[in-house]
Amino acid sequence: MEQPLLIASDVDGTLLDAYERLSERTNSVVRRAVAAGVPVVLASGRPPRWIPSVAGAAGLTGYAVCANGAVLYDIGADRVVEVNGLLPPELLVEVVAELRKAIPGCGFAAERVGRSAIDPEVRNLVIDDGYHNPWGDSEGMVTPLGEILGHPAMKLLVSHDSMSSDEMAAAARAVLDESVDITFSAGFGLIEVAAHGITKASGLAEVCQRLDVPRERVIAFGDMPNDVEMLRWAGHGVAMANAHPAVREVADEITAPNTEDGVAQVLERWF
Repeated sequence: MEQPLLIASDVDGTLLDAYERLSERTNSVVRRAVAAGVPVVLASGRPPRWIPSVAGAAGLTGYAVCANGAVLYDIGADRVVEVNGLLPPELLVEVVAELRKAIPGCGFAAERVGRSAIDPEVRNLVIDDGYHNPWGDSEGMVTPLGEILGHPAMKLLVSHDSMSSDEMAAAARAVLDESVDITFSAGFGLIEVAAHGITKASGLAEVCQRLDVPRERVIAFGDMPNDVEMLRWAGHGVAMANAHPAVREVADEITAPNTEDGVAQVLERWF
């Protein structure tokens, strides 16, 4: 393709290495692209509060597509500029009722968003006592399930400590209709439920509209099923060698794994 006019990249398993760090080589090429006037957009399943640490390391101050497309975040201004497709309480109740039957023993959490990355007026992550955090940290406020489901959420997280994410996604899709979409960004027992049609592709399309960039001149990088729509949508979709098979299947190109600076190896053609 021609030199891209916008670069979009997933974060974990794509831009970052195995230790969740931005390597010197990848950092350098990202900074060269920005210096050349090409926006670099982080497109992640991460909520806004998990974006500044990555953006700061790379010197990024523009837009980030967060929560798989549900939130558009202005990094430099620390401001949530748009929220799309929140899951309303009545839908959350219906979805959880079906998932409790389809995936016995699962736990639930809800991601909420305020006006900034960390809004003191909002409980960003609320979890029930059966929720298993696959990253092993202690983030999240344990809350009764009724409270979790009683407020709009940008996404519903569902965990199970003895199933793979592929297994969980298959079970969930078998009982949920098209009112929601099921995806995942990690393979170890966690799926993410979003409003139908809310994806990284829809979020990135909003960024491109704001910046007047045609999709044909967008290059996008990803590694997990929550990147599939974005790679299909972009003018040139690049899967990491470590990517899920569903991602490699839709990609226009497969680069080296994140542990070998796969993103940098592609971007160095132009920057």
